[in-house]
Amino acid sequence: MDTAAIASPAQRRLHSVEAAAALIGIGRTAVYDEIRLGRLRTVRCGRRRLVPTEWIDEYVELLKREADAAA
Repeated sequence: MDTAAIASPAQRRLHSVEAAAALIGIGRTAVYDEIRLGRLRTVRCGRRRLVPTEWIDEYVELLKREADAAA
């Protein structure tokens, strides 16, 4: 098997909810709460809910803007 063809977690473009939670640094339940509130967007692939890397970045920017506004 060609290991170069397998993307490392840092190179993946779609992340499971659990992986997105680890990347963001919050718990799985908190991620599902943010998804439900519409603050973190996801895509569906079959029955799986996946979070694109750019939407994780977008969510982090949202948190930064909220922190700046609160200061």
